Amino acid sequence: MGIIIGIDVGGSTTKIVGFDENKNIIHPLIVKANDPVASSYGAFGKFTAENNILIEKIEKILMTGVGSSFTEQGLFGIPTEHVTEFTAVGLGGLYLSKLDEAIIVSMGTGTAIVHAKKDGNIEYMGGTGVGGGTLVGLSKQMLGVSHVSHIVELANEGNVENIDLRISDITKKDILPGLSANLTAANFGKVSEVATRGDIALGLCNLVFESVGMLAIFAARSKGLRDIVLIGNVAQLPQAKVTFDILNKMFGMNFILPEKGEFGTAIGTALKHYEDLKADRS
Repeated sequence: MGIIIGIDVGGSTTKIVGFDENKNIIHPLIVKANDPVASSYGAFGKFTAENNILIEKIEKILMTGVGSSFTEQGLFGIPTEHVTEFTAVGLGGLYLSKLDEAIIVSMGTGTAIVHAKKDGNIEYMGGTGVGGGTLVGLSKQMLGVSHVSHIVELANEGNVENIDLRISDITKKDILPGLSANLTAANFGKVSEVATRGDIALGLCNLVFESVGMLAIFAARSKGLRDIVLIGNVAQLPQAKVTFDILNKMFGMNFILPEKGEFGTAIGTALKHYEDLKADRS
């Protein structure tokens, strides 16, 4: 068996990962490009060069993502298969978390939520347009900043108390037993006149992460689960861990942000090859 390559072609970035003959992960990487064809070829070329991979050693390429349809003829004559994105999300999330069943949340430009089981049963549960695109777009309009690293830098200096309305701001009584008074009643519902750019940046991060987090909690509850695995670029931002840790405590959930989570969909894409092999043998 040769090397298996998984490629996730997004609108602005392409992620690529490989598995060697022993099913060990080969160092993954991300390439930024607005053109999906250029991004696919660029990622493949950089990946093979940096990892000293000979093309003749590659057995198969599997691709997913919004831009993968632009390379239907495959890359460099290597057998190529297209994988549905929700399947890739489910397989990648379970692999990285080492769980047999979980809600997998893919946070990219938008957000997709799937229910995945180790037996290969993967169900798309819905999603939201709230995601990284929301964070970048609103930051550009409100702060004049569109690079994610700059947004994060600003947010590190922020205080969300100057932005969000909390339950404790509107009542001193318990609305429900066990419901924390620190729960957000309205994102951007208490914007202070002295709010800084850092406060606004943190408020935008909190808006995105809380919105996605609550949808994920509803999905998990509908399946009787606590484990929620977050993959994708946006889930790797430092502010994500803070928000999801709070949601863990408030709602008794288990949000997991695995290592290499930004490559979750690309990993799941490659893993589809091995799932097909198992199905053929059974």
